[in-house]
Amino acid sequence: MKLYNSSNASKIKSLKENSFKLEKDIQNIFEENLSEIMGLQLVKSEFSIKNKRIDTLAFDKQSQAFIIIEYKRDKNYSVVDQGLTYLNIMLQNRAEFILTYNETLNETLHSKDVDWTQSRVAFVSPSFTENQISASDFKDLGIELWEVKQFENNILSVNSIKKSNAAQSIKPLLENNESFKEVKENIKVYAEEDHFKNGSDATIELYEKFKSSILNLADNIEILPQKTYIAFKKGSNITDIEMQKKALKIFINAKFGSINDPKNIAKDVSNIGHRGNGEYQIQIENDNDLEYIMSLIKQVIK
Repeated sequence: MKLYNSSNASKIKSLKENSFKLEKDIQNIFEENLSEIMGLQLVKSEFSIKNKRIDTLAFDKQSQAFIIIEYKRDKNYSVVDQGLTYLNIMLQNRAEFILTYNETLNETLHSKDVDWTQSRVAFVSPSFTENQISASDFKDLGIELWEVKQFENNILSVNSIKKSNAAQSIKPLLENNESFKEVKENIKVYAEEDHFKNGSDATIELYEKFKSSILNLADNIEILPQKTYIAFKKGSNITDIEMQKKALKIFINAKFGSINDPKNIAKDVSNIGHRGNGEYQIQIENDNDLEYIMSLIKQVIK
């Protein structure tokens, strides 16, 4: 990736990339800004378990899952082998992860409140080889690749490498591998299609209309299907859609009262149990208010 300075009206100047001297430099940047960069909660730095040292242990409050983050400067390692090993260790030692979370953050998290199927390992590096990207390109593999680069003038770029549309399932490759039995049986990466079984032809069609409109609100909005809803993020979460047979539930990630809603079509769910993020809920059975609902969602996009 090349970055340019366009301060001159007629000419641009390419910014010089400055290499990271140490993996620890990358780690410090991410741990100090984990919520901003990855939307995660820092649990512990340098977490040791079963003779393995984990660079960063984090927690994703949206998916209610633990995330292991590893930082690399070199390219001579297998993201799949190391990733599967860490996932396996996590699933076999769940109590220790819960204990670490509670002791470090002085909170009370129960194992039943954690969605272990959403456990992930994220590798962060200035670059990845084509083999590493290809080897991790499985739609149901809980391994993420994040590319980070620093440039002159204190410019930093962070890019999450997405799975390809042709990504296959890794489970056939793990079929006869007893070492990763826990991963094979427990890890689940959700797709939009997983939610369609909760809907009907009518609500799936309605979802596609709202999905298209949400994506048109701004550049770089991501779709991240979770266990019970489909999330839309731009940096942080902006809105979630829960699929039902007769309607869609749309949640807007904002405190109730912070959005201008003159039609009062959004319900206050701040004191009601709900699956999506935020305190606004709208139940829709048609697209009559589509443009108006988009105007509400747009208010939370930064």
